[in-house]
Amino acid sequence: MPKLAAFPKAFMVALCKEGTMTVSEWIKLAADLDIQGLEWYAGFLEMADEKNWSRFRQEVEDTGKVIPMMCCSPDFTHPDAAFREKEIAKQKRWIDMTHTLGGSYCRVLSGQRRPELTMDEGVKLAADSIYACLPYAQERGITLIIENHYKDDFWDYPEFAQKMDVFCKLVDAVNHPNFGVNYDPSNTYLAGEDPIELLKRVSHRVVTMHASDRYLAEGTIEDLRKEEGGAQGYAKRLRHGEIGKGLNDYDAIFTELKSKGFNGWISIEDGVDGMEQLARSVEFLKKKIAQHWG
Repeated sequence: MPKLAAFPKAFMVALCKEGTMTVSEWIKLAADLDIQGLEWYAGFLEMADEKNWSRFRQEVEDTGKVIPMMCCSPDFTHPDAAFREKEIAKQKRWIDMTHTLGGSYCRVLSGQRRPELTMDEGVKLAADSIYACLPYAQERGITLIIENHYKDDFWDYPEFAQKMDVFCKLVDAVNHPNFGVNYDPSNTYLAGEDPIELLKRVSHRVVTMHASDRYLAEGTIEDLRKEEGGAQGYAKRLRHGEIGKGLNDYDAIFTELKSKGFNGWISIEDGVDGMEQLARSVEFLKKKIAQHWG
């Protein structure tokens, strides 16, 4: 049966930029959630000091939880080889971080959708960079997971492989036992595409999942599709909301994942309106998992 983790979506600025929340405070806040793990983020300010890595692992494990997966954002589509080498070195450090924290999954991305890149060029740059990291990951028992992402909070351009066809081409280009997909249904809406269609194309490669829900604050899906493109920052029409109350069809998603034998971690990206909202999302997902996996 899949296991649940949570990601501090509501506290990213506080944990990564302002320093107004400590990682230990987040661990304590999440301790009461009825979940098995906490998804980590490489950009927590306190993660810059490697001495903290083992300490945070212990603090999480003291609450009866584990750290299964790491969220990080390598930028592998830069045309300059020296820049890409630095990103590969960063990814290897994040793999070490994941290993020290006791995790098994570490995210990779393609990189930014720079206007000068063709699809084939970008796919090759990203695939070659991912392959450069895979032996290092395999030695440490880590699986690299690529997410159908929209845009890292701190990037200029959206994800190179945001669109379904590009994402699937990149997934097909990397064939390795320590590589899989981290599926995020909500991000597909930000690409103006159908999350179930994408899932059916990659479900045999999905090893982890981000559970979130988006709702339209205004307008229609068609309005969203018209304006999607190079917008910097998240689309204003779509907002993060409580899971089960938004656009995602979790029955369809879980039916497809179950049919492919999925049994991995599902990390909740929610709680932007408080911990009570996050707790309700946990309850919704627990019921749906029980319904589909029995």
